[in-house]
Amino acid sequence: MHTEPTISKDLPQPGDSYVQSFARGLAVIRSFNAQHAEQTLSEVALHAGLTRAGARRILLTLQALGYVASDGKYFRLTARILDLGFAYLSSMPMWDLAEPFMSDFVKQVQESSSVAVLDGTDAVYVLRVPTQKIMRISLGVGSRLPAYCTSLGRVLLAGLEPHEVRSVLQQSEIRATTRNTLTDIARIESCIALVREQGWCLVDQELEEGLISMAAPIRDKSGKVVAAINVSGQANRTNAQEMRERMLQPLLQVAQSISKMVISTR
Repeated sequence: MHTEPTISKDLPQPGDSYVQSFARGLAVIRSFNAQHAEQTLSEVALHAGLTRAGARRILLTLQALGYVASDGKYFRLTARILDLGFAYLSSMPMWDLAEPFMSDFVKQVQESSSVAVLDGTDAVYVLRVPTQKIMRISLGVGSRLPAYCTSLGRVLLAGLEPHEVRSVLQQSEIRATTRNTLTDIARIESCIALVREQGWCLVDQELEEGLISMAAPIRDKSGKVVAAINVSGQANRTNAQEMRERMLQPLLQVAQSISKMVISTR
């Protein structure tokens, strides 16, 4: 399951406006994830693409600032690292305002719902209202899922120009995570073009066996797609046709309500 951050290949190259030491510090932070929650100095250096000396200086700086802790051998992130993510969420109060709409929606359809934004090749969760665990991985605010094979991601990609979609897909690590996953870029682009035309997306067990998800766009006052909202369910309880028939209109309504709220707060 792809859950690690994807670093864009279009990042600016070192120059007068590029602070390389800061970029290296972020690479060290990104090296920690669910698979590498605790790492030795050598492991951090390897995963961040740094020398041991460079990784050591950054780790000790982060430790002095309280973002990293160590037992002398292993390093791990501390809860203070959440401050960095909270800075984004606190600067976007509209997501707090959107939660009541989502809660009502979840009560109505009795399935989990999430809001995500596009970051590189990933859909990143900024708000989630669950009902019960339906996936092998635990999802929460900050979780990342590949855009190419998720309903949220395809709705977000549909908000881009076709040449931008092709660029994102070419940078994506496209692989089949289930027997239903589309891996041909041309076919994925066709799906995204359909999403752009119809204004919603349904993905049937492409990310994970048994998981069906449907998403719709959240737009700003100019009509630009700024986020996407979805509803997720289990195939053995609700098949794709039943989800579309029973949940599409409520999904489009909540997306429209949140879009109006976004417009009023910007």
